[in-house]
Amino acid sequence: MTAAQIASLPLMTIAQQTRQAARKLAVLSTEGKNKAIEAIAQALELATNEILAANAADCQAAATAGIPKPLYNRLKLDEAKLKAAIAGVRDVGKLPDPVGAVQIHRQLDDGLILKRLTCSLGVLGVIFEARPDAAIQISALAIKSGNGVILKGGQEAVRSCEAIVRTIHQGLAKTAVDPAVVQLLTTREETLALLQLDQYVDLIIPRGSNSFVRFVQDNTRIPVLGHAEGICHLYVDKAADIATAVEIAVDAKTHYPAACNAIETLLVHLSIAPAFLPPVARALQERNVELRGDEQTRAILDIAAATETDWATEYSDLMLSVKIVDSLEAAIAHINSYGSGHTDAIATEDPDAAATFLAQVDAAGVYHNCSTRFADGFRYGFGAEVGISTQKMPPRGPVGLEGLVTYKYQITGSGHIAATYTGENAKSFNHKDLD
Repeated sequence: MTAAQIASLPLMTIAQQTRQAARKLAVLSTEGKNKAIEAIAQALELATNEILAANAADCQAAATAGIPKPLYNRLKLDEAKLKAAIAGVRDVGKLPDPVGAVQIHRQLDDGLILKRLTCSLGVLGVIFEARPDAAIQISALAIKSGNGVILKGGQEAVRSCEAIVRTIHQGLAKTAVDPAVVQLLTTREETLALLQLDQYVDLIIPRGSNSFVRFVQDNTRIPVLGHAEGICHLYVDKAADIATAVEIAVDAKTHYPAACNAIETLLVHLSIAPAFLPPVARALQERNVELRGDEQTRAILDIAAATETDWATEYSDLMLSVKIVDSLEAAIAHINSYGSGHTDAIATEDPDAAATFLAQVDAAGVYHNCSTRFADGFRYGFGAEVGISTQKMPPRGPVGLEGLVTYKYQITGSGHIAATYTGENAKSFNHKDLD
């Protein structure tokens, strides 16, 4: 079935076909999945011009509509970005197969053997905004983990996503993997309908604003892997090396300000603020960062005043709020009050201060003397990610292959019955772990 034929089907039928295709994919060999992933990479390379043309049309329409700059930056897909995404696909192919790993191998009694094996989840529903390259990453991860996936991209990226998924289908058509394992929805109405498909979809992954994630959670019975806002912090401790801290702050804010792992608030210890704030402000303002500060910060820097709203805002742009704190404990308290549980960092040469920060800050990623921009599945060696989870229960942080599998228990016996192990003459288990 062609991509156009699939797209014309009712959503329920699409979901049914995705589940059927996913069941076959779940038992496909590692070699078969890797061949499919390489076929996708090759198809994307051949279709580079087509994909970039579709993206250019999306970008032109978005610019005309006046979408926010951060959203536009996520939408834009140039040749370098596409090449990086294709490289990520191949990296996923090189990773160990997460399916079929034996986590527990135990003899319960003679001839009664227990195994806990990893297995695919089934079908993923992934809803994301203006990031067409996310469709590439997610599809590769879904296939390697043996899952089907129903993608719902933002309206502003519809042409790009259609070109990408059409290309993925062309690549899969040459392999043992049914192209129906990757589906694309294109209308807003389908988003709400997707959330009702608990009979066919096993996990929803929303990537968007906090309000959107909460909307998804409130409108589905399907488990939700939530990644909402990325309100990330850098705390510059009194024992920080100033030059190092300036470099980290500049990278964490300006390397890619639209990313969810860019810092939105800079916290500075009172004792180092007079020496640190002027050079970091110059470096940031040279890169067109708009600074907003609390009263103590504005006594040192001539910048706009920050409001209570700023501490809880994800700018996703060249804006940064700055606050002076009088202790490490105050910095940690601020982060745990206003942060989103994404990624927070400390700059310090004091190992005890670093250890306290890393232990007490409640976030999926806590860093010492490095940029928050390392919070990324590719940089972690996951090949790619379906998103970053800020929830407490696992998976947490960048979610790669290991977050897209579950496990099942298998027991093999030879006529064993539970009654043997109960009653007056009950036999005992030996619970011997096996290699």
